[in-house]
Amino acid sequence: MYSLLKPILFKFDPENVHYFVVRNLKRFNRFPGGAALSRAAWSTEDKRLEREVFGLKFKNPVGLAAGFDKNAEVINEMANLGFGFVEIGTVTPLPQPGNDKPRMFRLPQDEALINRMGFNNGGVEAAAQRIKAYRSSKQNNSGLIIGGNIGKNKVTPNEDAVNDYIKCFNALVDVVDYFVVNVSSPNTPNLRALQEKEPLKHILNTLQQLNVQQARPRPILLKIAPDLTDSQLDDIVEIVQETKIAGVIATNTTISREGLKTEESIKSEMGGLSGKPLTHRATEVIRYLSEKSNKSFPIIGVGGIHSPEDAMEKLAAGASLIQLYTGFIYEGPELISRINKKILSV
Repeated sequence: MYSLLKPILFKFDPENVHYFVVRNLKRFNRFPGGAALSRAAWSTEDKRLEREVFGLKFKNPVGLAAGFDKNAEVINEMANLGFGFVEIGTVTPLPQPGNDKPRMFRLPQDEALINRMGFNNGGVEAAAQRIKAYRSSKQNNSGLIIGGNIGKNKVTPNEDAVNDYIKCFNALVDVVDYFVVNVSSPNTPNLRALQEKEPLKHILNTLQQLNVQQARPRPILLKIAPDLTDSQLDDIVEIVQETKIAGVIATNTTISREGLKTEESIKSEMGGLSGKPLTHRATEVIRYLSEKSNKSFPIIGVGGIHSPEDAMEKLAAGASLIQLYTGFIYEGPELISRINKKILSV
């Protein structure tokens, strides 16, 4: 089905297509029998797929990466497509429109996307209310793990960034299963400077201090850029072990444009590149972190997963779980079930 729709969808602006797909996924799942049909077509239910990672039980290791469901609007719909977990966000304390349009570009020759969305979202409070409503609804899939990816508002200076992460943590702590600290998006000015050792330790230690005060502390993960050097990755290993956060998501989008086939006018667009060109580098980062840390913390692998073989490479490199975004857009929901069936076959 998706192979027939994709050529049509790809004729239109990618951001408009995203909103069109989201609206129609909601409609389809509200239609009598729609949710059950979606689960029957795409979901793979098997106890052998279950994974226990940082104290949480995932019904399968294939998750939806942050960025697709920024505002927690299609959690149930994504669960019905077969995802084992859904990461909402990136959310910020205050609503913000993001960067000027156009801000998302397809690179079909490279099976990639460039985006400079800029954390466009309706604010953390709205997202928290939607997750809470989902948790209490009849639609609630009790086996679904929900993560909250949090960031800072564009207008917040870096020296005050920790306060934005605190606000997001407090708003979501009762409704999400884990947190992801996003300091690695290239689309918010100076955000990546927060990946430097001291500011990053300050943010993570502050959140950990809040976390241990909770009746049920949530795992906190750090999402990192693929553009870090080996010495910076060494710092990441040290920071994770020192702050005792739960793990790392590797990786976010890249600012590199190396080896692209797409014409210069598109590939020179500012923003983060995702998709197949990131496959090898993301796997390299996973392997480096896994080996350097002696597998002392879990890694969620994301970046350029367009096939079951790509997923297996990430898992073999040291990832405990994987996430899809661009591969999901290019390959469709069948990719989720294909990966899960591949895992069951080995």
